[in-house]
Amino acid sequence: MLFNSIQFVIFFIVVTLAYFSLSWRGRWILLLLTSCYFYMVFKPVFILILFGTIVIDYYAGIWIEQSQGRNQRKMLLVLSLISNIGILAFFKYYDFLQDSVNTLLQGAHLRPYVPPLTGLIPGNIAEWMVTGEGRVLLPIGLSFHTFQAMSYTIEVYRGNQQAERHFGIYALYVMFYPQLVAGPIERPQNMLWQYHAYFKYDFEQVKQGLMQMAFGMFKKIVIADRLAEVVDYAYADVAGNNGLSLLVATVFFAFQIYCDFSGYSDIAIGAARVMGFTLMDNFRSPYASSSVSEFWGRWHISLSSWFKDYLYIPLGGNRKGEFRKYVNQFIVFLVSGLWHGASWNYVIWGGLHGTYQVTASLRDKWLKKAGVEIPQNAFTKALNIFFTFVLVTIAWVFFRNKEAPVMRSFVILNKIFHLSWTDPLRTPFNAVEMWFCVFLIAFLLVKERFYKRIPTANTRLFFILFPVIAFLTYFLGVVTENQFIYFQF
Repeated sequence: MLFNSIQFVIFFIVVTLAYFSLSWRGRWILLLLTSCYFYMVFKPVFILILFGTIVIDYYAGIWIEQSQGRNQRKMLLVLSLISNIGILAFFKYYDFLQDSVNTLLQGAHLRPYVPPLTGLIPGNIAEWMVTGEGRVLLPIGLSFHTFQAMSYTIEVYRGNQQAERHFGIYALYVMFYPQLVAGPIERPQNMLWQYHAYFKYDFEQVKQGLMQMAFGMFKKIVIADRLAEVVDYAYADVAGNNGLSLLVATVFFAFQIYCDFSGYSDIAIGAARVMGFTLMDNFRSPYASSSVSEFWGRWHISLSSWFKDYLYIPLGGNRKGEFRKYVNQFIVFLVSGLWHGASWNYVIWGGLHGTYQVTASLRDKWLKKAGVEIPQNAFTKALNIFFTFVLVTIAWVFFRNKEAPVMRSFVILNKIFHLSWTDPLRTPFNAVEMWFCVFLIAFLLVKERFYKRIPTANTRLFFILFPVIAFLTYFLGVVTENQFIYFQF
């Protein structure tokens, strides 16, 4: 079920009203059942995969906690992680590996022998799970709820979280509908206790949640989906578009993906807040970052912190020498690229960010050794923000071009780097519509600079602003019910 749909609006209203009319027991049952329904609207059969991982990790958490020996506890954790990663790899990366291996074999003039994934799935099940192109559908949100489930068993193993004995509550931790398909990726310490709590109706929380949802809808429907039309037009015909058109489309994509994903997060966090739940912030004005390192402290925060806690630090972090630190940083970004999808474009995207990070660390080390101190003022900060945005946007080319050959991404960059400012700008919009897109981007940046949250303390102001935002979203929005970009991860 898409957040940007009338179906979801009705679903949210009905579920929320029912939620506040029930006792604690009725509430968790309602949320679990409606979360199942929410997920099954996309593809019913995939609820079985999700249920399978829930059962595995529920019992794994209990067994890990009950086990006395460190080796036994570690073995149970490893089995749990293998189960989760195995399911993720099977659905998300098998076709990618099959294509890559068979391409190598063909290049060596050997007969490809790795069978397609569809050949490994029984025929009656394959009918439900295979696309018209013969590809197996990726269960929606698989990467998100897999990582959330993994964080639970890891935290139980580390002794930071007691194993959850209530199966329904644990299932709700994995399946809570607002953040089920695209995060934020929550830790058990933040969420499990909340499902045991009974939150009384709080009008201030309701106002804050509804306002955050409204602006999330605005970012998705009015800004992201409008910019998407320019981006899709340019990237659909790379050969026929000049460098200027591709540059504008690429910059627009930077804001499209931000408004799309942060818009989803706003709706998820807001919907949870209306019912009394607190989800972690996932974005903090990332394009105001003055370094790539700072960017990753502001962008998709739940994923960045997940990789830091569960991959970077276990690899050794910065505790095993400078060279090892750089290697660990690069590994984390490569894995992050692969987490986003089975494509060499994603791997290069992650590799670029890893290169940015390591290069910046080496630069800072060299400057410090040379005794060079860069003055910190408004001008240098603005310059750093600009160059950070340029670097991030260059990497976005590979991210946006995920399903095409890698060479196509380099063609786009080559055209951008050799553009002529006298070339005509080709877009599906006229000049007024293009300037409106620019205005929307400027409005977004100004809003995030001066108003982190839309004020709701004044009830009268809330009853003015909320319908105004809803009205503008409806009349200015591109109402096509486009799927959120991160639903496919």
